[in-house]
Amino acid sequence: MSEKLLGRLTALLSVKSLVTLVLTAVFARMATAGGVSQDFMMVYTVVISFYFGTQSKKNGEGDK
Repeated sequence: MSEKLLGRLTALLSVKSLVTLVLTAVFARMATAGGVSQDFMMVYTVVISFYFGTQSKKNGEGDK
């Protein structure tokens, strides 16, 4: 169990995961302040789509 948790924590420290987490934190902050720009929304959507697209393909859920 602890090996599985350690593996997941290690995977969380990958560059794409860190970028996704930072962008999500920035998005949440901007949303609460009421100032999400259209440009940021476009970048955020692309990054989130890429992240979840690669995760689903990696887990075999993307194959039909």
